[in-house]
Amino acid sequence: MGAKASVRIAEHFEGLTDPRRREVTYPLVNIVAMALCAVLSGADDFVAIADWSREKKDWLARFLDMSSGVPSHDRFNAVFAAIKPAEFEKCLLSFITALHEVTEGQVIAIDGKTLRRSFDAASSKAPIHMVSAWASANHIALGQVVTDAKSNEITAIPKLLDILEIQGCLVTIDAMGCQREIAEQIVVGGGDYVLAVKGNQPNLHTAIKGFFAAHLEDDCSGIDCRRSESHEKGHGRQDDRYYYLAKLPDGFDEGSKWRGLKAISLACRITTHADGTQTHDTRYYIASRYLSGQKFADAVRGHWAIENALHWQLDVTFGEDQCRIRKGHADANFSLLRRTALSLLKNNTSRKLGVKNKRLAAAWSDQYRLEVLCGR
Repeated sequence: MGAKASVRIAEHFEGLTDPRRREVTYPLVNIVAMALCAVLSGADDFVAIADWSREKKDWLARFLDMSSGVPSHDRFNAVFAAIKPAEFEKCLLSFITALHEVTEGQVIAIDGKTLRRSFDAASSKAPIHMVSAWASANHIALGQVVTDAKSNEITAIPKLLDILEIQGCLVTIDAMGCQREIAEQIVVGGGDYVLAVKGNQPNLHTAIKGFFAAHLEDDCSGIDCRRSESHEKGHGRQDDRYYYLAKLPDGFDEGSKWRGLKAISLACRITTHADGTQTHDTRYYIASRYLSGQKFADAVRGHWAIENALHWQLDVTFGEDQCRIRKGHADANFSLLRRTALSLLKNNTSRKLGVKNKRLAAAWSDQYRLEVLCGR
């Protein structure tokens, strides 16, 4: 089993450019494999990666040539600072999708997250902002693009779409990505979109809001509209959600401006708290497919998964927001390691544990760690 794991890892990292120019002591595949295994097992910085690798040297020697030993934490840092993130990401994605096939036609949620401690005042380096694509059904990070500010999501999203296979998939993006060029790129790529609409598209937002204001009084009975609703109780509150998806109305002024636009939609959440007070949250969307009410609801709820299943886990379980790695590309590459480790752990079904406890299990059990790496 160890030999199979080593072959699998080596195959997917053959195309990764080694940034070192002098004589190499430690093979690049060793450095990558040690880092990935260590992050799976709870390491959150390069010191921990080096320490874990020394403790597990005999286990690593089962599937790596460890004759040169384990690099120092400074060496790990220097190598990951120099590796090109775009190349590294392709290798990691190739590895994980070979283990866990992405479901055809599923929801791909795209959203951004700032790594708050990645700034460096000494060099005036701004904190990096990662725009990520998350396969909601398979819990796999499909790709990331690094920007130096949240405002650059508009330029980062097209780059991310370029590296994704979106044929037949439904792409969901928050209001920042509600841009005509992005909608067109998704449709040209063979996918469909559900894009949130807010004040950054004032004419479109006003038109959709006005349309539903005129038709909700009779529960949209006079128009071609699909609906869904859900009612959940827990955590001291009642959540009632209502979804309306209207076929693009004739004469809708904004309709011709958006490639492939087929429907406009609304999602309303009414929360009743224990003290009887209520809060209302209404959001508007455009869609390139006239989905069923339930599929539209699933797409909206599925997009929230990138916050709960990816961003929240990265902060709480992997301590991403507190990480001070910032040299060169090291912050971006370490972020890619975290996302890959999270995808591997979430897809492991051999033990029914939360991600935090799966990391502990990977640290304690050589057998379990290998099961995760082999896609068991």
